[in-house]
Amino acid sequence: MASYYLKSFQRFPVTIIISVVFLLPLNFSAIHGSTDEGFSIKLIRRTSPKASFRQRLRGFSAMSTTPQAPVSAYLGEHLMELSIGTPPFKIYGIADTGSDLMWTQCIPCKSCYKQLNPMFDPIKSSSYKNISCDTNLCHLVDTGVCSPEKQCSYTYAYGDGSMTQGVLAQETVTFTSTTGASVPLKGIVFGCGHNDSKEGFNDHEMGLIGLGGGPASLISQMGSSFGAKMFSQCLVPFHTDVSVSSRMSFGRGSKVSGSGVVSTPLVTKEDKTPYFVTLLGISVGNKYLHYDGSSENVEKGNMFLDSGTPPTILPTQFYDRVAAEVKNQVALKPVVDDPDLGTQLCYRTKNNLPGPTLTAHFEGADVKLEPFQTFVSPKDSVFCLAFTNTSSNGGIYGNFVQSNYLIGFDLEAKVVSFKPTDCTKNS
Repeated sequence: MASYYLKSFQRFPVTIIISVVFLLPLNFSAIHGSTDEGFSIKLIRRTSPKASFRQRLRGFSAMSTTPQAPVSAYLGEHLMELSIGTPPFKIYGIADTGSDLMWTQCIPCKSCYKQLNPMFDPIKSSSYKNISCDTNLCHLVDTGVCSPEKQCSYTYAYGDGSMTQGVLAQETVTFTSTTGASVPLKGIVFGCGHNDSKEGFNDHEMGLIGLGGGPASLISQMGSSFGAKMFSQCLVPFHTDVSVSSRMSFGRGSKVSGSGVVSTPLVTKEDKTPYFVTLLGISVGNKYLHYDGSSENVEKGNMFLDSGTPPTILPTQFYDRVAAEVKNQVALKPVVDDPDLGTQLCYRTKNNLPGPTLTAHFEGADVKLEPFQTFVSPKDSVFCLAFTNTSSNGGIYGNFVQSNYLIGFDLEAKVVSFKPTDCTKNS
C-alpha cells in the first residue's frame, strides 16, 4: 500500500510524512508587478461560520501590499483566490499552513466531491505541463509514483480522513496585486485531482493551498524570490462583518516589526511541514498552568501553528486543567443539556462572554488572548471554549486564537513573531 501524507486534526502523531527530496529551481522570470519587497494577498470572508467542532473546519488569512488574492470564508474555512493556467483560471482553495500540497479538482474527475464553480480543465491551458514519473519533481510529495501513462500520480490524505488523488503537474500560478497588476509565477508544482473524497470538503472549495514548510508547498516553491523567505498573516475574528477581509504577505515586505512584537523560535524537526514552536504553559487570568503539570522543562516543538485547524488542541491532561480553570473563573453555568455541543465547555449568553484573558506562554513570547479569540459561537447565544483535547503529547495552535494578531513566519531567521493588531483595519 502506498504511504500517505497525513495532516493531523485530531491526533498529533499523524502529521505529514516527509522524505528527503531534490528541489529543482523554478522559473520565476515572469513575475511582474512585484519587487524584492514581496507582495500580499487578501483573504475575503464570504459568510460567518455557524458550526460545531465536530465539523471539519479550516481557516486562514493574511495581510499587506502588492499582489492580492481574495480569500473568502465559508463554514469556518478561509478560501484563497488565485488563478492557474494560461489563460488564468480562477480557483478557491483552502489556505492551509499545516500541509504542503497545492491542488485543485480537475477534468476529468472520476470520483470527486461536488463544487459550485467549474473545474479546471488542463487541456484548455497552454502552460500546463505533466510531470514525468522519472524526474525528481515527482518526489516532491512522498507518494509520487509512476502511472501506466508514465505520469506522476499522487495520493495525499489528511488526518480527518479526506484525501485527494491525481497527477502532479506544473502550471503558472497568478496572483492579483492590490494595484490590480498580475503577478504570475511559472513552473509551480501542483496536484491535479481526479479522485477526491466526497467527505471533508464542501461545494465552495475547489482544492487546497498548502502553505507549510515542506518542499512541495507554495511557500517553499516561492523560496526567497521576493527578497526573503518569509510570510505573515493577519486573520480577522470570525464574528467580523463578512465584507471585511484578512491578508497575507510574502517576501521581505512581510517582516513583522515595531512596538509590541514578541517572537518565539521555530523548532526544526524531521517533519518539515508543520511550523513547530514550544508552548511552556497557559495562564487563565492570573493562574499559571504549566504545559506538563509539574516538570520544569517541556519538549521543544510541542505545538505547531495551523491556519487550517480552527480549535486549539492540547494534550488531554493539560486541556482538562485549562478548561477547569476557565470554568472556575466564568461566572455562568456551563451548558449541559444540548446534545449538539457534546462535551465542549459552553455557556449561554446573549452578549459576548465575559470570560477571563488567557495568555499563551511560548518560549520567549507571551501572547494574550481575549474571550473573542478563545470562545466561538456555534449557535445563537451560545459561546464555547475554542479548545479541544488529544491523547498525544503535542498539540496545535488553531486559527481562532490566531485572529487579530499579525503573525510573521521568518523561515530564514527561524522565528515566529506575534504583534497585536486590529486585522479588520488591514484589509
